[in-house]
Amino acid sequence: MGKDYSICVGAVGFGGGVWHSPDGGDSWNRIRDPFPLGSQVRGMAVYPDNPNRILAGSDHGIYRSEDSGATWEKLWSPMEGMPIWSIAIDPQDTNTIFVGIKPAALFRSKDGGQSWSKLSVQMAQECHIGPPMVTMLMVDPQDSRTVWAGVEVDGVYRSLDGGDTWTHVEGGVHPDIHGMAISPGEPRRVLASTPREIYATTDMGESWQSVVTTDKFVLPYSRGVAFKSDDPNVIFSAVGDTAIGSIGAIQRSQDGGATWETRPLPVEPNSNIWKHRHPRRRPRFRPRLQLAGRGLQQQRRR
Repeated sequence: MGKDYSICVGAVGFGGGVWHSPDGGDSWNRIRDPFPLGSQVRGMAVYPDNPNRILAGSDHGIYRSEDSGATWEKLWSPMEGMPIWSIAIDPQDTNTIFVGIKPAALFRSKDGGQSWSKLSVQMAQECHIGPPMVTMLMVDPQDSRTVWAGVEVDGVYRSLDGGDTWTHVEGGVHPDIHGMAISPGEPRRVLASTPREIYATTDMGESWQSVVTTDKFVLPYSRGVAFKSDDPNVIFSAVGDTAIGSIGAIQRSQDGGATWETRPLPVEPNSNIWKHRHPRRRPRFRPRLQLAGRGLQQQRRR
């Protein structure tokens, strides 16, 4: 019996593109049109007001699906030929979309993707790994004027005016940002995941404190981080053996990061787990932890 949700996976490497499962992972097909062969899809985002609507960003531009990932259309954008690494949608005004690329730069649309502007934020263009990339974008669900960007390798950027102006916030956080998360409820707590450590700020990035070093985890290389959508004390951390990696795991803390445990998964991952999230509870839907080696979004069908 088919499951009542769809899964979309953004793929990199040979073939690339988007893979779609209409039955919770029981069967899969690769979406070929309109994605060119070899499209590297790293950024995906679900519309907060419509779980059937998804954006996907590749090195060939940005795409949108209206039917949980079964079919896609390409949107015009100035990001053509620029590898897209992250996408965020304003939950209070879903016509406002932010896109982060490599080399590190930010774009914004205020009309649902019909037109775009490059934001005036000066990010590093070179580092020891080559061109930096915007690995994470977040719009605060309680205050959409607050937008966060995490850059690998250039640290954390913050906007307090909806993306018009930006501040490079340092305050002790390692600059190699892999993932970020905003706690539900009060007090506000922002997490930043780096290769060997997870940091937290409670003062909008002015100062950062270490939550945990990953030598306490079953695998040492930290990627994504997420809060449980209805409990700020529950944190999930995605880890792997190395940057590329051949194995992954999920760590969970139920006390705000003081102690951690390894959670069992249905199968053993064959890569570092890059991204994951815990969806908000909605009527008729059961929340599930969502995992991705290279970018995954899980959707509920109508």
